[in-house]
Amino acid sequence: MKNFGGNVLFLDRKDINTDEIIPAKYLNENSRDALAPFLLEDLKLDGFDPGDVRDKGVIVTRDNFGCGSSREHAPWALEANGINAVFAPSFARIFRQNMYNCGLMAAELSQGDIDDIITRFGKTGPVRCSVTWDKDGRGALTVVSGQAEKTYSFNLEGFDRALIESDGWVGYADRKY
Repeated sequence: MKNFGGNVLFLDRKDINTDEIIPAKYLNENSRDALAPFLLEDLKLDGFDPGDVRDKGVIVTRDNFGCGSSREHAPWALEANGINAVFAPSFARIFRQNMYNCGLMAAELSQGDIDDIITRFGKTGPVRCSVTWDKDGRGALTVVSGQAEKTYSFNLEGFDRALIESDGWVGYADRKY
């Protein structure tokens, strides 16, 4: 199972679509790693540089992340860059399921929690986080910057949890069938 957490990349914009996550012109690449250099290269966000994804493990963003085309390439490009979890108030349904199918996490936090994380930590120095969950599917995202630290709750239950614990759909199918 993947180790969830790491340095945080803040993307303070809603409706970031799959064409912005990985532009369509790269969909003919034949490996996940080949997608890595192109992650978020077309994202339009004040102050954002695609180089900002280096050494990040988690994205905190706004509503409807992953909208647009239904392609597995978007989660693959995130994973190729070491990003294993995205936290937002909502996700496009197919993108969210593609994340879990790949053994990656697309967890929903309340709008208030996302607002608080971005306001409290989004403009500070390096921000790290860790992700944990218990046997009942209650999850916790702990965000840390300097002396500031806060924990936010989310749910990770049922099939999504099973996919995470199996490193994705292939691992799940190997265990079940």
